[in-house]
Amino acid sequence: MTVRDYELPDTALAFLGHMDVEKGYSPATVAAYARDLEQFQGYLESRELTLDNPGAITRSHVRGFMADLHRQRTAKSSVARKLSSLRSLFKYLAKSGLVASNPVAGVKNPKQEQRHPKALNVDQALALMVAGVPDGPRGLRDLALAEVLYGSGLRVSEALGLDLDDVDLNSSVVRVMGKGSKERVSPLSDAGRERLRTYMAERGEFTASVTEKALFLGDKGARLQRRQANRILERLAKLAGLPEHVHPHMLRHSFATHLLESGADLRSVQELLGHERLTTTQRYTHLTLDKLMRVYDNAHPKSGARRKKK
Repeated sequence: MTVRDYELPDTALAFLGHMDVEKGYSPATVAAYARDLEQFQGYLESRELTLDNPGAITRSHVRGFMADLHRQRTAKSSVARKLSSLRSLFKYLAKSGLVASNPVAGVKNPKQEQRHPKALNVDQALALMVAGVPDGPRGLRDLALAEVLYGSGLRVSEALGLDLDDVDLNSSVVRVMGKGSKERVSPLSDAGRERLRTYMAERGEFTASVTEKALFLGDKGARLQRRQANRILERLAKLAGLPEHVHPHMLRHSFATHLLESGADLRSVQELLGHERLTTTQRYTHLTLDKLMRVYDNAHPKSGARRKKK
């Protein structure tokens, strides 16, 4: 899907084109911006306004849109993301000289509860990596994908975006295109390298095309999509006998958490994850602190929990 396929006014399409071409955002990110702007455009049209006349849009309209989302019981995280999309749009319009002032300025994000990422424990993660998949190329692909997500901590978009020439098995690394088109090199675990080696030897079973560059292929021979990756992880979790819903990003959370629990420093984990801000990586310290507190409560003679057991 190209930018011009979205049913939006020209000003919004120009903004999406800017995010796509000049900013280098991924198609998934551009699509998320487009959905937010389509929703805002719908709100404006109900008030006989349009994004093609951005100068007529005021702070009251933005706040009214936020209130409308609240009445629809939209999650606070989604409201915050939509507001961020509008903030980026009007910043672009201001730089382009299409608005004199930014109507989003001064509109605050809704307060959100601090949500901490869910992670598998080490035993669960290892069980997932050896799930009893059926023999054949599909099973090899599924386990290779799981190893790359957990062993290298990639975002699912990064893993699915890998091409064959991004993989260097001799050096045990993959070249990753992260957010904002920022490239980084991520290490492969020994198991990940061998899973990839085995899968790549059978990858031709998915397609006879020599022009298809994607590393991970779907059953029809095209690049594997996010929805398919979700189903793969759900299937592996079921085969491994895991009790909870497992999604691709949970393996990235597990990667970070297990590194920190094993003594890795925060800055190194930040680099491995490709986080721009250290504060993003610091979310994972909550999980490791929880574990430390449980150890303390169970083992230290001055622990309140230990005294209560006596």
